[in-house]
Amino acid sequence: MGKITEILAAAQQRAKDLNLPYEGALTPKEAYELMRSAPGAKLVDVRTRAEIDWVGRVPGAVEIEWATYPGMKQNPNFLAALEQQVDKEALVMFLCRSGHRSHGAAMVATQAGYRDCYNVLEGFEGDRNPANRRNALNGWRVANLPWEQS
Repeated sequence: MGKITEILAAAQQRAKDLNLPYEGALTPKEAYELMRSAPGAKLVDVRTRAEIDWVGRVPGAVEIEWATYPGMKQNPNFLAALEQQVDKEALVMFLCRSGHRSHGAAMVATQAGYRDCYNVLEGFEGDRNPANRRNALNGWRVANLPWEQS
């Protein structure tokens, strides 16, 4: 079994175990491996423009806000932008700060006919530590995966 197949099988099993309404749930390292090696795979960063500009971005990611800043109101153009930029047949991985908004994005995309949707658990900044800070326990940045700041 190839590396891509192993990653997808593990992610799909997590989704079953967690009763998720989309194809799978990935760790940041798994998502990066798929981004690098799965043909046509897309990482969709659903954080706000402000987060991407000030906290950091993932090179090569498609950037579509799930909610807008300030106010965190749902982006009414999310699905239209997704359909413009990502093929419905693609393996689509959704990333946000901590994995919550990306969960919603994966659900909505699945309902809209995207069959291969995955949420990136932990997100870009990860869970909060006991001091209530992110970027310490887990997440894309803590895993030392590629990212850059503006």
